[in-house]
Amino acid sequence: MVTATERRLAAQIAAHESWARTPDRRARTAAATQASAAAARERALIRYEAQIDPHNELDPTERRRRAESVRQAASARATLKATRAHRLAIEAAQLAAEATAETAALGI
Repeated sequence: MVTATERRLAAQIAAHESWARTPDRRARTAAATQASAAAARERALIRYEAQIDPHNELDPTERRRRAESVRQAASARATLKATRAHRLAIEAAQLAAEATAETAALGI
């Protein structure tokens, strides 16, 4: 009789061996990755639709069009914040390097 633990371990071994023989991991998971991204986008659109038309008064096509605009604005806003954060990190690193050089020149 095989226990549940033995079945689980046998399945893990098979999965690891299968992945070891997979030459292109991205290709193997591409369909699932694409489906996951599409599902996440759809969930976001549904959430934005509820925000812009909480009483379901708009035509569904118009509601979806507006939700898509809100989604794109949110994406652009996140990109802007990331870009600013990256620039500030570079500036902070430059200031730290300058401070280190100044203190070294002063013998501190």
